Amino acid sequence: MRIVIAGAGEVGTHLAKLLSREDMEISLLDESADRLGDLSANFDLLTKVGNPTSIHDLREIGVKDCDLFISVTPSETENMTACLIANSLGAKRTLARIDNYEYLLPENKQFFEKMGLNHLIYPEVLAANEIEESLRTNWMRYHLHLCQGALELCVIKVREGAKIIGQTFASGVYSHGKYRIVAIKRDQETIIPRGGDTVEKGDMVYCVCTKEDMEFMREELGKSKREINNVIFFGGGRIARKAATELQGEMSIKIIERDRELCYTLSDKVPNALVIHADGSDMAVLKEEGIQDADAFVAVTDNSEANIFACMAAKRFGVRKTIAEVENLDYIPMAEGLDIGAVLNKKTITASYIYQMLLDASVRGIHNLTSADAEIVEFYAKEGSLITRRKVRDMNLPDEANIGGIVRAGEGILVNGETQIIAGDLVVVFCKNHVIRNLERFFK
Repeated sequence: MRIVIAGAGEVGTHLAKLLSREDMEISLLDESADRLGDLSANFDLLTKVGNPTSIHDLREIGVKDCDLFISVTPSETENMTACLIANSLGAKRTLARIDNYEYLLPENKQFFEKMGLNHLIYPEVLAANEIEESLRTNWMRYHLHLCQGALELCVIKVREGAKIIGQTFASGVYSHGKYRIVAIKRDQETIIPRGGDTVEKGDMVYCVCTKEDMEFMREELGKSKREINNVIFFGGGRIARKAATELQGEMSIKIIERDRELCYTLSDKVPNALVIHADGSDMAVLKEEGIQDADAFVAVTDNSEANIFACMAAKRFGVRKTIAEVENLDYIPMAEGLDIGAVLNKKTITASYIYQMLLDASVRGIHNLTSADAEIVEFYAKEGSLITRRKVRDMNLPDEANIGGIVRAGEGILVNGETQIIAGDLVVVFCKNHVIRNLERFFK
């Protein structure tokens, strides 16, 4: 598969590096030689200095023969124009990064398809959606609806006093069939649990369950429910604006933003939120604005360090739920080690969305898990596929993969070793990033 990526910013570069590990021909185009740097020397990809809207440059990089053209420059207009030109030159599919939420509305999809824009992606909206879900299910670090809600993925930090601490998986304590732990994150290691493994205090556990059994799981893991009524956003960019717009009817929202002009825009776009023109990294400002009374604090400025430190400060003031946008991938392990709460990264969210388009048709969905360096993949079991020929315990799946559950006739079902998957099942698999291609062969 040939893929051309226009824009060597954070999203484009991360995506190019990710895809270069696969058996694909990746080309990266950007106007700045400095941004391209020595990527071609360190990764299996081709780089070219050029303008994404130049017909000559697009021809030179081989858009005519590419299976997918992706434009993720900072400019929405440039991305859309580049995709229209690429489509006219022969690119089979196109994807543009956009900044206008109206373009994502379902009624506009066919309009853009006719123009030659097959896919549109708005990373900030994807990030805002994760913030909304995290605030609504605040006793978890991360929550994801799988298979249209038939199953749930719940990521939970295990605290002292949880019933499951020290219990081996072979002991039978997890044989209740109400939730399944598909992975454990301990320090910087992601563990796919086997019979002799245990859950320990401080672990991050990744659980699959049905909606009906979430309460049972919460009690087993020793988590208490908390109402979130008051939320403070540090930073008033697109992520904060979208999240606050969706949440303003449910929660009391304050947005602290240092840019005066942006404050005026926020006051107009999010009328029910209290917008404060101030520096949210100033402890005196946070205290004056009632940080000690906030139920949640969300740091989404364009500065990863400021977001991390602001969340640390919020924790010291007693805020139970904190969320930090951390765009520097190298900082994510540090942020998790500091126990600042949920960590958000637009690059990995966006890459997960795009990566899904490149997998076999048996893949229904894929969700990148930033903190675990892993994915949750939803596979369709086809008639005659390997996955339908044996019970799960005899399947000889890769060591770094674990089946969490299946959806059969619309019903979510947890699996165990005796489960027999049949054609038509939707199978939820937790796996390390590098084994997805290996898993595809079980479902073809």
